[in-house]
Amino acid sequence: MSEEVKWLIAREIPRLRRYAFSLVHDAESADDLVQDCLERAIRKRHLWYRQGSIRGWLFRILYNVFLNQRRRRAKDRQNVELDEMTLTGDDTAEQERQAACTDIMGAMEELPDEQRAAIVLTAVEGLSYDEAAEVLGVPIGTLRSRLSRGRERLRDRYVPHPSSIPLRRVK
Repeated sequence: MSEEVKWLIAREIPRLRRYAFSLVHDAESADDLVQDCLERAIRKRHLWYRQGSIRGWLFRILYNVFLNQRRRRAKDRQNVELDEMTLTGDDTAEQERQAACTDIMGAMEELPDEQRAAIVLTAVEGLSYDEAAEVLGVPIGTLRSRLSRGRERLRDRYVPHPSSIPLRRVK
């Protein structure tokens, strides 16, 4: 393996870890997922033809490994409670900001895996719709549909509907 390819893969590891964590909600499982992804990428490096970004190719591998593991462990799937997760960021952040982050993380946990993966790839990792659709192995229309449904669910959970806000009668 050339030094250039090693360097290209190595610089994507933080992004892979962040994406893996968003899929499995556990740091140790995320590291295992990234490890499996990197092993597969190294074994299959001849399949990357230097067309497109290596990031998209690695995200696609990671997502496929995740799906394969999820199918194998469907019966043993463990849910991680929000209390067990740690927030990353500045320790001096305001309480409101932390509460908002906690609310958003809770809402993201409730999304189906497909919607969460689409949102994380586009909103957090900054992939274009085309790249994200390729990573997930779906048509761009399906990606847009997943994004739309996921965003709507987040809005429903995070932003109160006007009808749910109690009105006060003024005399």
